[in-house]
Amino acid sequence: MKRFLILVFGGLMYLTVPGISQSVQIKKEYAATLLQLADVLMALQVDGEDHKDCGALICKNCNVLHTRAAEAVYPFALSYKITGEKRYLKAAKNTASWLIRQQETDGSWKETPEEWTGTTTDQLLMLMLAHEVISAELTGQENALWLASIHKAADYLYKVMKPEFASINYVATTTATLAKAHQLTGTERYRTRATELAHRTVSKMDEKGFINGEGGRGLGAKLGIDLGYEMEMSLWGLGLYAKITGDTLVNNRVRNSLKEHLYFIYPDGSLDNSWGIRSNKWTMYGGATSDGCQALLSMYADEDKRYASASYKNLLFLRRNILPYGLIGYGPQHSEVFKTQPCIYPTFTKAKNLALAYQLEVKDSRPYAALPSESKGWMKHFSNLDVVQVRTKNFMATVTGYRYKDQKAGAKSKYMFRPNGGAVSYLWVEGHGALQASSVTEYSRPEPMSFPEAPGVKCLTPQISYRDSLGYFTNLFEFDARLATITLKNGGFRVEATGELKNRDWINGGVAYHITYTFSDEFIEKKIDLTYHDAFPVVVITEPFIMQPGMQVKKESESKVAISGGKKEFVFTTDGSAKLVVGRDAADYWTPYPAVRAFPVEMEIAPPGHGFTKSVTYRVVLKK
Repeated sequence: MKRFLILVFGGLMYLTVPGISQSVQIKKEYAATLLQLADVLMALQVDGEDHKDCGALICKNCNVLHTRAAEAVYPFALSYKITGEKRYLKAAKNTASWLIRQQETDGSWKETPEEWTGTTTDQLLMLMLAHEVISAELTGQENALWLASIHKAADYLYKVMKPEFASINYVATTTATLAKAHQLTGTERYRTRATELAHRTVSKMDEKGFINGEGGRGLGAKLGIDLGYEMEMSLWGLGLYAKITGDTLVNNRVRNSLKEHLYFIYPDGSLDNSWGIRSNKWTMYGGATSDGCQALLSMYADEDKRYASASYKNLLFLRRNILPYGLIGYGPQHSEVFKTQPCIYPTFTKAKNLALAYQLEVKDSRPYAALPSESKGWMKHFSNLDVVQVRTKNFMATVTGYRYKDQKAGAKSKYMFRPNGGAVSYLWVEGHGALQASSVTEYSRPEPMSFPEAPGVKCLTPQISYRDSLGYFTNLFEFDARLATITLKNGGFRVEATGELKNRDWINGGVAYHITYTFSDEFIEKKIDLTYHDAFPVVVITEPFIMQPGMQVKKESESKVAISGGKKEFVFTTDGSAKLVVGRDAADYWTPYPAVRAFPVEMEIAPPGHGFTKSVTYRVVLKK
């Protein structure tokens, strides 16, 4: 084990990091996983020059040839550069040839099987980056075909790309794409438009550098923040644009933004997008269809030693999600909750991200520096987000009250089923891993290609709820909760959340709530105060716990539950004021994103016989 001296909120402390040496051979680590993913993708490639789809990648899950999968052209090309093996060169050439044949007359590519063409920016950028690597290996005819396709796609993006057309990650990526197109072709209008889009994008950053533009549309452009798409798409796109063009304004905005985003890499390397508006695709290592954080973190690795460490730890976590047959799953327990193979999207997107990280990284090795999440004894309130992070000796948690509302689409919006209302959206335990992780409040398939069928699945986010003749009401549909934080004299931390139990249309049901969280080194306590003002239902508090291998949840008394058999053991205790129910509908507590299975512990609270308030206090205690 190594011990590292780090600065934590004005004081020095030592942090022990098991399993990580003082120096990380970072480029070697990127290359190892890149080649592993390139090999599995190449095994899925249609071969035979006489085949009309030669070069396409087969997706056994979707039974369709995804045009976006051709972004693997860049991972293949860089794998050739790393190894010198001609099989990668052949794969890259065949992929590019197939992609070019799929190009529409207007220069775009459809994101098959859908009609969306915004992903043209991703495909074009990967084609240009691959061209940069293997252009010397192309014949004159091949080079001419590549360049003609590049021009057509760049012209298309020049015409259509803006925030009114696409989510902000596409706009941010296009800044790098058009800057690279200018660099390759010399077409000045590409650079001009790249700068316009870059400045438009950073103008949508809030005071902490979070970009408002991933959700539903307001009067034209999109609104809403998603940490996952920022770390895995938008910020590296802007950073690459700034690197190519020398735009210091944009570069400084990205640098400042990254300092804040770093807090959302948890100690085990998982990326906490539990609360973001596109968390319906959160896999814990990142997003199912976004690229990855390594490209961003490697680009700025010289600025802060912690960036390479965060990149490496997330890479280690990602590797835990690679299935035995080589594809990347939808979460840590993919094989346990699915009998089918995943779509190839996570595999080729993470491969292109690692290829870019490898090429942007300027050093072979980096010293290990502790992440913010690895230090202990702090709380951070992101007031711009209404999100709180708490880190004690043994626990780390995210509490979300992020207030974004898709006012135009309302309950029809796919962005309005993320956890909210002051819920704990992610709970992690030192030496154990994830104990709780959120999922959407109601599962649906807004993009059938990306969302597997999962009828009847239950929400994994801890929640307060009730059902009556008027419907389903929960704090998770409270998008106006008020959060407050207090640092306690004994070294603990308190987070308070206040709101109303609401339905999917954000209408009050008639029961208000106040949650008081107390975080200590050894336990987490929750005190729920309910105020019945217009309805008197039975209220249920649900606490699902992720079932890691060997774990068991057993009711030992009317106020005590043992959670045992995992890496750590816990005791769940209540004050006895609610009826304790363990394991009801347990088979339904799983979720595609992140792919995990959980086990429910519930507390039923009867309405007051007199008066209008009821309370319950309970704890999750870590056994020594």
